[in-house]
Amino acid sequence: MALLTIGDTAPDFFAQTTEGPIHFHDWIGDRWAVLFSHPRDFTPVCTTELGYMAKIKPEFDRRNVKIIGLSVDPLDNHTRWADDIAETQGVAPNYPLIADTDFAVSKAYGMLPADTVGDPCVRTPAENATLRNVFVIGPDKKFKLVLVYPMTTGRNFDEVLRVIDSLQLTALHGLATPAQWRQGDDVIIAGSVTDEEARRIYPDGWRAPRPYLRIVASPPSTSMSGQADQHEAAAQR
Repeated sequence: MALLTIGDTAPDFFAQTTEGPIHFHDWIGDRWAVLFSHPRDFTPVCTTELGYMAKIKPEFDRRNVKIIGLSVDPLDNHTRWADDIAETQGVAPNYPLIADTDFAVSKAYGMLPADTVGDPCVRTPAENATLRNVFVIGPDKKFKLVLVYPMTTGRNFDEVLRVIDSLQLTALHGLATPAQWRQGDDVIIAGSVTDEEARRIYPDGWRAPRPYLRIVASPPSTSMSGQADQHEAAAQR
């Protein structure tokens, strides 16, 4: 399996989805994207995840982020699964779900071995246990975050939103975010910014418990009221 990591270009592909055929890079356009994969349709943990993502899709929309799921099942299974998700989770998926029936995307993204073949509906979820990834992809089509979860642990998509907030902030400013950072919390001046440059950007100075740890207030534009303009600008980078 190919090892894909942060900074690599996300492989482009053509695929059938529940919202029609797509070319992935064209589908992303100048926005951000989250691609998250599932071992098979009608799996319990994934059912809760797909429903939760549908509920919080407006939060991704506000951040200029598109959502797309993936499973190896065919489109008719996806349609029936959507009915189950709507009934059990209170909302059906409101974003496309890729039917990766030939495993092409799963193999290109390093989630299944290159020699994987056969009927996707015969494979068990356990055989596809590595299809539990979350990829955050920037407008430049490069991976910004790669997460892999076990089948028994539901994914924390609130954390994915938090990371996207950090990624979009740091794409605009020479900043980094500390542990447990949330919107509005203090931030760190990135190590790539010299003290001389930092003095021009932050004339009021910063707190530095260590020379390499320079702490400043988060820029006002990162407040929730200013996110729309910021995220649009981030998408154009």
